[in-house]
Amino acid sequence: MSIIKGYKKHPLWLFVLAMSMLFLVSCASSSTSSGASSSANSSSGAASMPVQTNNASSNQSQGQNQKNVQAHTEQYLVKTLKLSMQVKDTRAVANDLQNWISSADSRAISAGTDYAQVGDNSYDINLTFSVQSSMYPRIYTYLRDYSSHNGGRLSGFTESVQNVTGDYVDTQSRLKTLHTEQARLLDLMSHAQAMGDIVTIEQKLTDVEGQIETYEGRLKNLADQVAYYTVQISLQPTSVAPSPSTEPGWSIGRVLQQAFAASLVFAQALLTFLVWLLAFVWYAIPVMIIVWLIKRFKLRLPKILPATPQKTTVKQ
Repeated sequence: MSIIKGYKKHPLWLFVLAMSMLFLVSCASSSTSSGASSSANSSSGAASMPVQTNNASSNQSQGQNQKNVQAHTEQYLVKTLKLSMQVKDTRAVANDLQNWISSADSRAISAGTDYAQVGDNSYDINLTFSVQSSMYPRIYTYLRDYSSHNGGRLSGFTESVQNVTGDYVDTQSRLKTLHTEQARLLDLMSHAQAMGDIVTIEQKLTDVEGQIETYEGRLKNLADQVAYYTVQISLQPTSVAPSPSTEPGWSIGRVLQQAFAASLVFAQALLTFLVWLLAFVWYAIPVMIIVWLIKRFKLRLPKILPATPQKTTVKQ
């Protein structure tokens, strides 16, 4: 109480004491706020780390997706070209086309040749080639313009395109999965000890290996179709249209020509008859001789035989 009374007697000391207490309270609050801010900063830094990690993982996934998109943008196509031409000499054109395709594509394969005769020295010819896909555009252009540069008429030109990208990529993916399964089963086989487990693993492994062979054959077939395109060529001889017939007027020369032709026909017929008659007269001569001998014998017979006396009767 004495102290308080002393402060009342001296108000300046009371003011100083109050200011000191306010200063201490303000210092304590500033230290508390700085600690809170530091803890908030540390927590915000810790929170920012996962965000950066998530950004990095998202960037990696985006890069992987871009790679997959780029891989799928490569298209696998199967093309077939069919053309038919009408030319004067089909055999000469067929030899020309075979020689040119062989020289343009050294790896071209003849997949079939068919010749069918339709007239005198006239043939329908069908040629089939397998050409490299890289050389296909050049062969396509040459065959398209062949008739305009070498004569003839292009009666048909058709190109069919089949996109097998999905089938090709799916087959590759299945093969990759099957090879992974094969490796896993082989690893299990190496660690298996029970006979039942070994038999089960062997059965699964046999099934997986069979699927691998099937898909590998399918992938090889697709790869061959994508690497080599089919070109089918059909050649037909050009047909010459007959000229329309016109009836000529009367002409003495034409009449004489027809009469002489008719006389020749008559002479040929008569000569033919005489030749036939001469050929068969050798068979008629013996018959004629026999008939002549019989007639002669009958004429001489009365002279050889004596005459028979006639009987006379006396009437009484």
